[in-house]
Amino acid sequence: MTAPIEEKLRQIKLVALDVDGVLTDGNINIGERGEIYKAFSAKDGLSISAAIRHGLKVIIVTGRVSSIVHNRARELNLTQVCEGVQDKGKMLRQLASHYKLELSEIAFMGDDLNDLAALTRAGLAAAPADAVPEVLAVSGFIAKKTGGHGAVRELVEAILKAQGLWEKMVTEYLQAGQGDKQ
Repeated sequence: MTAPIEEKLRQIKLVALDVDGVLTDGNINIGERGEIYKAFSAKDGLSISAAIRHGLKVIIVTGRVSSIVHNRARELNLTQVCEGVQDKGKMLRQLASHYKLELSEIAFMGDDLNDLAALTRAGLAAAPADAVPEVLAVSGFIAKKTGGHGAVRELVEAILKAQGLWEKMVTEYLQAGQGDKQ
């Protein structure tokens, strides 16, 4: 990684994540009674859970409303879920104000056009490998993995490594289980 990205990673205090196409592979499975299921990556989950345990705030910012997302957020002890969001850029500014952070201290990972407003305001714009070209063009961090298949893990791991927390976490796991959810 280039020095500017390393510096941005070190500054991050809050990670905001889109859901469909980032935490999931982007498929939306709807039956006659609504959304049936979403598939999440256990690797993403473990990194999120461990990062929260080490002081990083992780928040979902999504345009959809889903009880499935709430269940996953509860499982991982996510700081907050912002759903039904039409303007993710505005939401990012509100989160910065609420948590008394600068936008430079916020990373946002998105994959599609509706994420561009947040990506262009975040201190670190991040995308899974399979994001649309317009998102890839504005992203300073592009995961090698696709959405729902470890892209979030790559971002969180890069942040924790840049902040000198990754080796500490590995050592903790070597000593004993940490109770982190996957």
